[in-house]
Amino acid sequence: MSLNYIETGRVDPCFNLAFEEYILKNKLSGDWLMLWQNENTIVVGLNQNAAEEINAAFVEAHGITVVRRTTGGGTVYHDLGNLNYSFITDALDRTELSMEKFCRPVCEALGAMGVEAHLSGRNDILVGDKKVSGVAQRIHKDRILHHGTLLFKSNPEMIAGALNADPAKFISKSSKSVKSRVGNISDFLPEDITVAQFKNEIQRRLCAEGAVMRTLSAEEIAEIEKNADEKYRSWDWTYGRSPKFAFHNKARFDGGTLEVSLNAEKGRIVKIRFSGDFMALTECTDAENALVGVRLRREDVMRALLTTDIPYSFGAISAEEIADTVISTEERK
Repeated sequence: MSLNYIETGRVDPCFNLAFEEYILKNKLSGDWLMLWQNENTIVVGLNQNAAEEINAAFVEAHGITVVRRTTGGGTVYHDLGNLNYSFITDALDRTELSMEKFCRPVCEALGAMGVEAHLSGRNDILVGDKKVSGVAQRIHKDRILHHGTLLFKSNPEMIAGALNADPAKFISKSSKSVKSRVGNISDFLPEDITVAQFKNEIQRRLCAEGAVMRTLSAEEIAEIEKNADEKYRSWDWTYGRSPKFAFHNKARFDGGTLEVSLNAEKGRIVKIRFSGDFMALTECTDAENALVGVRLRREDVMRALLTTDIPYSFGAISAEEIADTVISTEERK
């Protein structure tokens, strides 16, 4: 079966994310590839607290768009020196959903251009010790979206200035800052090329076995525009997913940062919210709903968590680690 290749034709992050979501939810057969770019943008992970992830003064001063995506993982910065890719395909077998499976063709494409890249950790593609790509995934029914960045010639000063990075991430990665950890692919190429030439080369290599060029109808574009306006441009979607809670805890594990906020009455959970940069394939709603009414005892929390699909909702963070974080919540002052 030929690969379906499509481009958004825009650099508007809200439109592009709505476009990607439309393909995921409406093109229900075959393999799809998107290549796309955003103008200056901070893209917050599905389960993150947007206000805590950005340098608000810097963002406002530089006219940077802030938007939330529908995949887990951490916050990233996009500009026109960055190229994004999206793979959308069937997700019928869990053993076929590994990050490595989807990153391999990207690493091979870079390798063919003289850049020796490899997947490292949970969701980073590295060249040497420099991160040149961050990737994430989500499941929708029987389809999976895997997407990632390709830092070709992004501005490192903007990346460092726009993000409020958690120092714990750099302790665990033996690195001092965002700026020192990220790298541009252009620095590793044997010869200078433009980002447009790089995009064409990546497209050619990822579509090497054949591709059908696709476009969407005016009616489909109108539906995407509507979703971009109502969802991705809305304050509620980007910032309003972080209500205030009385109790709070935050912990970092090999699987990522997990933050728990909850309200409790008479020793039982009344409301709970999970956030963090863990590599979720779905929202944490099932786990949150399962814990409402549960006593704040570790065994009760564990019992409720094990009725849900922990790997889909929390990636590599275990039920035991989640339970420990829930039970260790403290009242905010």
